[in-house]
Amino acid sequence: MATAIEIFKHLPKKNCGKCNFPTCLAFAMQLANQKVKLSDCPFVSEEAKAKLEASSAPPIRLITIGDGPKKIELGDETELYRHEKKFFHPTRYAIVISDLATDDEAEAKLQRARDLVFDRVGQTLALDMLAVRNDSNDPAKFAAMASRVSRSGLPMALMADRPEAFRQAVADAHLARPLLYAATASNVGEMAAAAKELKCPLVLRSDDLNALADMVETAKKAGAEDLMLDLAPARAKDVVEKNTIVRKNAVKKTFRGLGYPIVLNACGDERAVLKAMLSTMKYGGIVLLDDLDPAHALPLFVLRQNIYTDPQVPIQVKPGLYPVNDPGPDAPVLFTTNFSLTYFTVMADIDKAKVPAWLLVVDTEGLSVLTAFSAGKLSAESVVEALDETSAKEKSGKGVLIIPGMLSRMSGKLQELSGLKVVVGPRESSGIPKMLKSGQV
Repeated sequence: MATAIEIFKHLPKKNCGKCNFPTCLAFAMQLANQKVKLSDCPFVSEEAKAKLEASSAPPIRLITIGDGPKKIELGDETELYRHEKKFFHPTRYAIVISDLATDDEAEAKLQRARDLVFDRVGQTLALDMLAVRNDSNDPAKFAAMASRVSRSGLPMALMADRPEAFRQAVADAHLARPLLYAATASNVGEMAAAAKELKCPLVLRSDDLNALADMVETAKKAGAEDLMLDLAPARAKDVVEKNTIVRKNAVKKTFRGLGYPIVLNACGDERAVLKAMLSTMKYGGIVLLDDLDPAHALPLFVLRQNIYTDPQVPIQVKPGLYPVNDPGPDAPVLFTTNFSLTYFTVMADIDKAKVPAWLLVVDTEGLSVLTAFSAGKLSAESVVEALDETSAKEKSGKGVLIIPGMLSRMSGKLQELSGLKVVVGPRESSGIPKMLKSGQV
C-alpha cells in the first residue's frame, strides 16, 4: 500500500479542488486511507493510474451476481464502522432448493420465496436470491432444476462440488453470472478454471483463514478474479469472530488475500436464523438458508434495513398532501414532518380513527417534529409555504389545521399567516384518534 507522499508524487499537483479537497496532498492522504477513489481526480494520467492501481482499488473487491435490474452487487466497502461512513451493499439472503426436490416441493419453496415481501417505511423488503444444490450428483438433474428456478428472475447461486455440474447448468439454463459455490483446497484449481471459463464469481470455502488466503492466490493464478469467501463457522460466535477478522485485515491492513465479500452457508443448521442475523450485523455478504419463515424473515430484513441505512441521513418520505380515509372539503388538515418514522406513525393513527382527514407532510430534510423546530427547519412560514404549494386550503374548505401538541407555541403566528383556524393537537400521535372521533374539530 503506497503512502500519501508516494501517491502525491504521481498526482498532477494542480490543487484545483475538483476532487473536493483543497490540495493534491490532502487528496493523496484520503486515497492512502481508502476514503476516496483515484477516479475522483479528473487530471490524473494513465501512467499514474497504472502505478497507483493498488492504492485506488477498494480493500474489498466488488462482486456482481446476475444481470439486469435485479443484479446483486457485493463488496466495495471501505469502512469498519458504519458511523464513519455508510455501508453500501447490504447482506443478501438466498433460499436453497435441492435438485432432488419434487415438482411440488420445488414449487412450494418458490411460492414461499415470492411471498416474502414486506413494506416498511415506504421501502419494499424482499428475498434477494435463490440457490440450487446438486444433491443428486447428476449434472442433468442439476441443470433442469436450475433452469426451473431461473424463471423466477432472481439472481442465482449454484451449489456443487464438480466443475462439470456448473458448466452444464450455466449452459442449459442460460444463466447470467450465477455464483458458483464452492471450491475447497482440494479442487480450487479446477473450480477457478471453470469460473474463469464461465465468467462467474466463485466461492472459496475453508475454516482456516490462512488456508483461504492461499486458496485466493491459487484461484487468481488460475484466472479467477471475482471471489467470495465462506469461512465455515461452526458456532454462532465464530461468525462474529471470523467475519470481523476478515473485515479488519481487509480494511485496516489492506490485506488483499482476504479482501472479498463473505458467504455464510447456514443450511442444515438449527441456529440458522441466529447466524444469519449475526452475519448481517458483522459484514456478511450472502446467507444461504434451507428455508425462511415469514416470522423470521421480517425481523431479519428489518435488521438489515437498519444497518445499511446511512446513519447520517434520516429515511424520508416525499413532502406533499396525503388523503386519509377518503377526505372531502369538510375534512381537517393535520401536518407532520417528512421523517419517515413520524409520518408512518401519524398516518397509521389517523387511519385508525376512521375519520376523513388530510395529512400535510412538510419538508424538514428528514428531521422529526421537535428536532426540526429546534433546528429552525420547521416554522410557521414553512408550514404556510407547504399549504400553498399543495393547495391544501382549497381542498379542505373546513379551514381547520391541527398541529402537533409540541408546537403549541407556533399556533398564534401560524393562524395569523395561514388564515386557518389552528387547533393544537395531542403531544403524542396516539391521541389523534380520540381527538378526531370527539368531533371537536
